[in-house]
Amino acid sequence: MPPPVSPPAPFQEPFIRSLDESSRSNYQDDPNYYAKYPRSLISISTISSFTTGTGDAIYKSLAPLLETTNYELILVTCFWARSSMLETLNTILRKLSNKAIRRGTEKIRVRLCFSSSSLFQKLFHKQSVTGQTYDRPAWTKQFGLPDPDELHGIDLQIKSIFILPFSVMHPKFIIIDRQTVLLPSCNISWEEWFEGAITFTGPIVSQFTKFYKEFWLREELPDLPAPTDDDSQPWNADAAGTSNHGHGHVTTHFSSATKPSDIADIPTIFLPSPHRRNPHFQPFASMEVVSAPPTPLNAFILTLLGKAVKSVRIQSPNLTSPPVLTAILSALRRGIDVSILTSERLMILEQLVTAGTTTSRRVKTLIKRYKALERPGERRPATDEESAIALPRVGRLSVSYFEPSGGAKARGDEGGEPQQSHLKMMSVDGEVLVLGSGNLDRASWFTSQELGVAFFDERLVKQIESVVDQAMQGRAKLVYDSSVGE
Repeated sequence: MPPPVSPPAPFQEPFIRSLDESSRSNYQDDPNYYAKYPRSLISISTISSFTTGTGDAIYKSLAPLLETTNYELILVTCFWARSSMLETLNTILRKLSNKAIRRGTEKIRVRLCFSSSSLFQKLFHKQSVTGQTYDRPAWTKQFGLPDPDELHGIDLQIKSIFILPFSVMHPKFIIIDRQTVLLPSCNISWEEWFEGAITFTGPIVSQFTKFYKEFWLREELPDLPAPTDDDSQPWNADAAGTSNHGHGHVTTHFSSATKPSDIADIPTIFLPSPHRRNPHFQPFASMEVVSAPPTPLNAFILTLLGKAVKSVRIQSPNLTSPPVLTAILSALRRGIDVSILTSERLMILEQLVTAGTTTSRRVKTLIKRYKALERPGERRPATDEESAIALPRVGRLSVSYFEPSGGAKARGDEGGEPQQSHLKMMSVDGEVLVLGSGNLDRASWFTSQELGVAFFDERLVKQIESVVDQAMQGRAKLVYDSSVGE
């Protein structure tokens, strides 16, 4: 039997070492089951698909897969609002209920978990990580779900967790029958934002199940029934390949009904980031001295930025985390090329409250500090040969803001065109890709609960970057490129 695959040592070992050194601190987290043995976060996965577009477009494209659920559907999101996405979910729930009734078997277990639905809900929410659950009358009136009489084939429970002042539970993931995971960047919401979603199977799924059990359920998961011959077969695309549906909605299927995925059993790391109540504001401290909590997700991102040897590509809704900005500048100083695509005006009030600044201000500061370094391709003066070798060229910096095709539109007039970028993606050296819920802002790094996944496969990185590049055509406004000047 061949040895199990493992992430490249230059990234894996410093990451594991940093978590080992932070184990005492991480024992205080919730969840903290990985603190004693962080290598337990390392796994493998097989990739099924990746899709971009608005949240509405993504949910509609994933509906056939969600409808294959036979026993259990676990959906975790951050924000919950009435929307066309919710209508898509309602249709899925009705179909699952009818499936169970038609089979005459046990009800399909559906667990819906979220953190925020309104300011009122957050202000008066139960202040405990045990959260609160909701009775059947709230399904329709409060959450816009079908009437319970339409869902007799479903065992449905709804739970929310939010901790004042800023501790939102920000992950978004869906587990189907403990066999398949969908990892979208979108909430159940009305926002027409640019999003992404990756689907995968394999041992990594058990990491998601454990995370759900430890934090949201807080008891043992019931066993699922053994599969029967009557169960519908898992949904697969008609053909593998990439399709561009317009408005940034691009889909790549790595497998089909006749072709298994060739991106199989790849090294994968599960990256949770527990919430914290204390934002540790340091208004007069420089970025270099502000340290973020050593969560697995934070530690891994800093490891990537610290160990990159060629290039870093970032797409994040916001960019206000001091440790990230410091690490980006350090990477540039080492000669690493850095490309950033972010949003100029997204959730401005939230940024001011949680970070005391905005992405546009931080971007201006980053560019200013970058310009203070030597120009790309030049070397700083050196007095001897040894110091000249030790001081590499400065890397290229490119920064763009997301811009909707055809210009910004008022709510209701978007016509399917994404108005902001909400995708969270980082790729390094063409070798490793990180997707999930974590933004590169202060809220995600200091107070919010987040969840990311790192995939190690050059073919996957290349394909995902290609899909995003297609979707970004005509939707990126260049702010600064050091290779061409302003």
